[in-house]
Amino acid sequence: MKSIIRLKDVEFSYPNGQKALKGINLEIFEGEKIALVGSNGAGKSTLLLMLNGMLKPDAGTVFFKGEPVSYNRSELRDLRKKVGFVFQNPDHQIIAPTVFQDVAFGPVNLDYTEDEINRSVSEALMYVDLSGFERRPPHQLSGGEKKKVAIAGVLAMEPEVLVFDEPTSALDPASSEGIMELLEELNHEGKTTIISTHDVELAYPWADRIILMNDGMILTCSSPADAFSDGKMLRDAKLSRPVLLELYSSLFEMGMLPEAEKPPRSVLDFVHLVERGNGSISKGKSESCGSIYLVDADRLGDKSLKDCLESIPVDFVGAMGSYAKKKAESDGIDLNFTYGVIDKCLLKAISGQNSMIITTGGMIKRVIDRVNEFCEESGKQVDVVSIDEFSE
Repeated sequence: MKSIIRLKDVEFSYPNGQKALKGINLEIFEGEKIALVGSNGAGKSTLLLMLNGMLKPDAGTVFFKGEPVSYNRSELRDLRKKVGFVFQNPDHQIIAPTVFQDVAFGPVNLDYTEDEINRSVSEALMYVDLSGFERRPPHQLSGGEKKKVAIAGVLAMEPEVLVFDEPTSALDPASSEGIMELLEELNHEGKTTIISTHDVELAYPWADRIILMNDGMILTCSSPADAFSDGKMLRDAKLSRPVLLELYSSLFEMGMLPEAEKPPRSVLDFVHLVERGNGSISKGKSESCGSIYLVDADRLGDKSLKDCLESIPVDFVGAMGSYAKKKAESDGIDLNFTYGVIDKCLLKAISGQNSMIITTGGMIKRVIDRVNEFCEESGKQVDVVSIDEFSE
């Protein structure tokens, strides 16, 4: 993997004398999902503010694509186009009287033409499922909608790296799931994605790597399983172990679960372990697996998703991506799953039930790859059936 951001011996103190970062060394690679995890005051937000030049180190160097970050105005402007930052509180980022003006702020300041501004704003709002909100005053929006406006304002500048400070802070569970699904979608589209959080339950299943921080220092930078398995390090970071990992460890120590090559990071992983240990998930369940039907919403055109549902035996329906969810809503489809869709459909499949996943573009490959990975690991056969005839 190619390095995109590197911090070498970075130190930083605030004017009141508080030393927020102490000798930070870190390398982030293109396409990664990184979670900075630590309690309040650990230095997470300060480190994030280094990544696009909002803070300048007192000592050490920040590199972007191998080049030291320069802090003159024109080069910082260029860096902030490539490394987009979404603040914890969207009210600190939203400054314009309408949604359109706020999302257009970056493109305007980057001297986009009027056509380019309109295109960028339209595409960004569509991506976060806020098309039609252009004339709305931001102060009339919900917390989740404000967060999406802030994300759209960053997306409109077409960054390579997305940085989120506590992306689900102050959001209800449904809004939090929606934001994390959006982050997953953006990462799958090629965006390097970096978040800070103190929520271990959020970080554990999501991240490729976990950076545990405490008192301005990095305690470890490792896989989620390794980062959250070291009890002493977690205590030092004032964090608890994720519930799923704690449950697995306890049941394994009691001899109730077999040893896993990789600790479970999802309910699906856990169910597979239970099945291995007990021979079957539950008595009376079908030995054969259900199928997952896959619909590309981009290729449906004006055709209704109800046509698909009427022609195939589907017990559950899920949607991945903003456009797919919008299409389902406009077609009057009641979605069972809107987050963690692939694993939830796989859980239904191993109990003999059929599901449909509505998604778009490159997400199709992600579904197929995840199902194939599961089948290879579990020895089960879950068929993925592409519904192509409705686009013809």
